[in-house]
Amino acid sequence: MTVTMAKILQLENGDCVTRAEFERRYDAMPHLKKAELIEGVVYMGSPVRVIHGRPHGSIIGWLSPYRIATPGVDLLDNTTVRLDLENEPQPDALLRIEVGGQSTISEDGYVEGAPEFIAEIAASSASYDLRDKLRTYRRNQVQEYLVWQVYEQKIDWFRLREGEYIALLADEAGIIKSEVFPGLWLAVSALLAGNLVEVQSVLQMGLATAEHQAFIEQLRNRV
Repeated sequence: MTVTMAKILQLENGDCVTRAEFERRYDAMPHLKKAELIEGVVYMGSPVRVIHGRPHGSIIGWLSPYRIATPGVDLLDNTTVRLDLENEPQPDALLRIEVGGQSTISEDGYVEGAPEFIAEIAASSASYDLRDKLRTYRRNQVQEYLVWQVYEQKIDWFRLREGEYIALLADEAGIIKSEVFPGLWLAVSALLAGNLVEVQSVLQMGLATAEHQAFIEQLRNRV
Protein backbone atom coordinates (compact mmCIF):
# COMPACT_ATOMS: atom_id res chain seq x y z
CA MET A 1 0.00 0.00 0.00
CA THR A 2 1.41 3.38 -1.02
CA VAL A 3 0.89 6.30 1.34
CA THR A 4 0.81 9.72 -0.30
CA MET A 5 1.98 12.54 1.95
CA ALA A 6 -0.01 15.74 1.70
CA LYS A 7 2.01 18.56 0.19
CA ILE A 8 2.70 21.45 2.54
CA LEU A 9 1.94 24.71 0.78
CA GLN A 10 4.47 27.50 0.97
CA LEU A 11 3.64 30.68 2.84
CA GLU A 12 2.74 33.64 0.65
CA ASN A 13 2.24 37.28 1.51
CA GLY A 14 -1.41 37.90 2.28
CA ASP A 15 -2.31 34.29 3.11
CA CYS A 16 -5.08 34.03 5.72
CA VAL A 17 -4.25 31.06 7.94
CA THR A 18 -4.55 29.81 11.48
CA ARG A 19 -1.57 30.01 13.80
CA ALA A 20 -1.10 26.24 13.67
CA GLU A 21 -1.09 26.27 9.86
CA PHE A 22 1.28 29.24 9.84
CA GLU A 23 3.78 27.39 12.03
CA ARG A 24 3.46 24.20 9.96
CA ARG A 25 4.26 26.01 6.72
CA TYR A 26 6.98 28.18 8.28
CA ASP A 27 8.74 25.09 9.68
CA ALA A 28 8.68 23.56 6.19
CA MET A 29 10.56 26.58 4.74
CA PRO A 30 13.96 26.57 6.50
CA HIS A 31 15.35 29.05 3.97
CA LEU A 32 12.80 31.66 5.03
CA LYS A 33 14.29 34.11 7.56
CA LYS A 34 11.23 36.10 8.57
CA ALA A 35 7.49 35.66 8.38
CA GLU A 36 4.82 36.99 10.71
CA LEU A 37 1.15 36.31 11.34
CA ILE A 38 -0.68 39.53 12.19
CA GLU A 39 -4.43 39.43 12.69
CA GLY A 40 -4.56 36.13 10.79
CA VAL A 41 -2.69 37.50 7.74
CA VAL A 42 0.82 36.44 6.67
CA TYR A 43 3.49 39.12 6.22
CA MET A 44 6.85 38.05 4.78
CA GLY A 45 9.97 40.16 5.00
CA SER A 46 11.96 41.31 2.00
CA PRO A 47 15.74 40.76 1.86
CA VAL A 48 17.25 42.91 4.61
CA ARG A 49 19.00 46.02 3.31
CA VAL A 50 21.44 48.29 5.11
CA ILE A 51 18.67 50.81 5.80
CA HIS A 52 17.08 48.23 8.11
CA GLY A 53 20.14 46.31 9.23
CA ARG A 54 22.09 49.30 10.57
CA PRO A 55 19.29 50.65 12.83
CA HIS A 56 18.57 47.10 13.93
CA GLY A 57 22.19 46.66 14.95
CA SER A 58 22.12 49.97 16.83
CA ILE A 59 19.02 48.94 18.78
CA ILE A 60 20.58 45.62 19.75
CA GLY A 61 23.78 47.46 20.71
CA TRP A 62 21.75 49.74 22.99
CA LEU A 63 19.75 46.93 24.61
CA SER A 64 22.61 44.45 25.08
CA PRO A 65 24.45 46.37 27.86
CA TYR A 66 21.15 46.79 29.67
CA ARG A 67 20.53 43.08 29.59
CA ILE A 68 24.09 42.37 30.79
CA ALA A 69 23.68 44.81 33.69
CA THR A 70 20.23 43.55 34.67
CA PRO A 71 20.11 39.87 35.68
CA GLY A 72 16.63 38.50 35.25
CA VAL A 73 15.94 40.42 32.02
CA ASP A 74 16.09 38.53 28.73
CA LEU A 75 16.99 40.13 25.36
CA LEU A 76 15.91 38.36 22.18
CA ASP A 77 16.61 39.27 18.55
CA ASN A 78 14.17 38.37 15.76
CA THR A 79 12.39 35.72 17.83
CA THR A 80 8.90 34.45 17.11
CA VAL A 81 6.30 35.35 19.73
CA ARG A 82 3.02 33.49 20.17
CA LEU A 83 0.69 36.28 21.24
CA ASP A 84 -2.73 34.80 20.52
CA LEU A 85 -4.47 32.50 18.05
CA GLU A 86 -4.19 35.01 15.17
CA ASN A 87 -0.91 36.74 15.94
CA GLU A 88 2.63 35.40 15.83
CA PRO A 89 5.01 38.30 15.16
CA GLN A 90 8.79 38.15 14.95
CA PRO A 91 9.91 41.44 16.54
CA ASP A 92 13.26 42.97 15.68
CA ALA A 93 14.11 43.04 19.39
CA LEU A 94 12.36 42.42 22.69
CA LEU A 95 13.01 42.53 26.41
CA ARG A 96 11.18 40.23 28.77
CA ILE A 97 11.23 39.62 32.51
CA GLU A 98 12.30 36.02 32.92
CA VAL A 99 10.61 35.19 36.25
CA GLY A 100 7.20 36.58 37.07
CA GLY A 101 6.87 38.46 33.80
CA GLN A 102 4.13 38.36 31.20
CA SER A 103 5.75 35.77 28.92
CA THR A 104 7.25 32.30 29.12
CA ILE A 105 9.40 30.11 26.88
CA SER A 106 7.54 27.11 25.49
CA GLU A 107 8.95 23.59 25.38
CA ASP A 108 9.54 23.99 21.64
CA GLY A 109 11.47 27.24 22.10
CA TYR A 110 8.99 30.00 21.32
CA VAL A 111 8.08 33.02 23.41
CA GLU A 112 4.48 32.68 24.59
CA GLY A 113 2.62 35.73 25.84
CA ALA A 114 3.46 39.40 25.57
CA PRO A 115 7.01 40.56 26.30
CA GLU A 116 7.18 43.71 28.37
CA PHE A 117 9.11 45.65 25.68
CA ILE A 118 9.26 45.34 21.89
CA ALA A 119 11.28 47.37 19.37
CA GLU A 120 10.63 47.39 15.62
CA ILE A 121 12.44 49.03 12.70
CA ALA A 122 9.89 50.46 10.25
CA ALA A 123 10.42 52.12 6.88
CA SER A 124 7.97 54.92 7.67
CA SER A 125 4.78 55.78 9.54
CA ALA A 126 2.85 54.03 6.76
CA SER A 127 4.29 50.68 7.85
CA TYR A 128 2.09 47.99 9.38
CA ASP A 129 4.32 48.29 12.45
CA LEU A 130 2.32 51.43 13.29
CA ARG A 131 -1.06 50.06 12.24
CA ASP A 132 -2.07 46.40 12.58
CA LYS A 133 0.95 45.40 14.63
CA LEU A 134 0.56 48.33 17.02
CA ARG A 135 -3.07 47.39 17.66
CA THR A 136 -2.07 43.76 18.19
CA TYR A 137 0.64 44.65 20.69
CA ARG A 138 -1.69 47.00 22.53
CA ARG A 139 -4.47 44.42 22.78
CA ASN A 140 -2.04 41.78 24.03
CA GLN A 141 -0.64 44.09 26.72
CA VAL A 142 2.89 44.71 25.44
CA GLN A 143 3.79 47.35 28.02
CA GLU A 144 6.23 49.40 25.95
CA TYR A 145 6.60 49.54 22.18
CA LEU A 146 9.39 51.42 20.37
CA VAL A 147 9.20 52.07 16.62
CA TRP A 148 12.11 53.57 14.69
CA GLN A 149 10.77 55.13 11.47
CA VAL A 150 13.88 55.16 9.30
CA TYR A 151 12.87 57.37 6.37
CA GLU A 152 11.33 59.97 8.65
CA GLN A 153 14.22 59.83 11.14
CA LYS A 154 11.80 59.50 14.03
CA ILE A 155 11.51 57.28 17.08
CA ASP A 156 8.20 56.72 18.87
CA TRP A 157 8.23 55.01 22.25
CA PHE A 158 4.76 54.05 23.47
CA ARG A 159 3.70 53.12 27.01
CA LEU A 160 0.51 51.15 27.69
CA ARG A 161 -1.74 53.02 30.09
CA GLU A 162 -5.36 52.08 30.74
CA GLY A 163 -5.53 50.09 27.50
CA GLU A 164 -4.09 52.82 25.28
CA TYR A 165 -0.62 53.58 23.97
CA ILE A 166 0.68 56.95 25.17
CA ALA A 167 3.89 58.35 23.69
CA LEU A 168 6.73 58.71 26.19
CA LEU A 169 8.32 62.13 25.78
CA ALA A 170 11.98 63.04 25.97
CA ASP A 171 13.05 65.18 28.91
CA GLU A 172 14.87 68.52 28.61
CA ALA A 173 18.12 66.63 27.88
CA GLY A 174 16.52 64.71 25.00
CA ILE A 175 16.37 61.43 26.93
CA ILE A 176 13.44 59.00 27.03
CA LYS A 177 13.35 56.78 30.11
CA SER A 178 11.57 53.45 30.30
CA GLU A 179 8.85 53.14 32.93
CA VAL A 180 8.91 49.34 32.86
CA PHE A 181 12.69 48.77 32.82
CA PRO A 182 14.25 51.32 35.22
CA GLY A 183 17.61 52.57 33.95
CA LEU A 184 16.82 51.92 30.29
CA TRP A 185 17.53 55.44 29.01
CA LEU A 186 17.70 56.46 25.36
CA ALA A 187 19.37 59.57 23.91
CA VAL A 188 17.03 59.83 20.94
CA SER A 189 18.85 62.42 18.83
CA ALA A 190 22.17 60.66 19.36
CA LEU A 191 20.73 57.34 18.20
CA LEU A 192 19.19 58.91 15.10
CA ALA A 193 22.51 60.62 14.32
CA GLY A 194 24.48 57.40 14.77
CA ASN A 195 26.36 58.78 17.78
CA LEU A 196 26.51 55.45 19.59
CA VAL A 197 29.14 56.65 22.06
CA GLU A 198 26.64 59.16 23.46
CA VAL A 199 23.89 56.53 23.38
CA GLN A 200 26.02 54.26 25.55
CA SER A 201 27.07 57.12 27.84
CA VAL A 202 23.44 58.03 28.55
CA LEU A 203 22.53 54.38 29.09
CA GLN A 204 25.33 54.06 31.63
CA MET A 205 23.88 57.03 33.48
CA GLY A 206 20.59 55.17 33.70
CA LEU A 207 22.27 51.99 34.88
CA ALA A 208 23.94 53.91 37.70
CA THR A 209 20.65 55.16 39.17
CA ALA A 210 19.16 53.95 42.44
CA GLU A 211 16.02 52.97 40.52
CA HIS A 212 17.97 50.50 38.41
CA GLN A 213 19.65 48.98 41.47
CA ALA A 214 16.26 48.62 43.18
CA PHE A 215 14.91 46.90 40.05
CA ILE A 216 17.77 44.37 40.15
CA GLU A 217 16.93 43.58 43.78
CA GLN A 218 13.28 43.19 42.87
CA LEU A 219 14.16 40.71 40.11
CA ARG A 220 16.45 38.75 42.43
CA ASN A 221 13.66 38.38 44.97
CA ARG A 222 11.47 36.73 42.33
CA VAL A 223 13.86 33.82 41.82
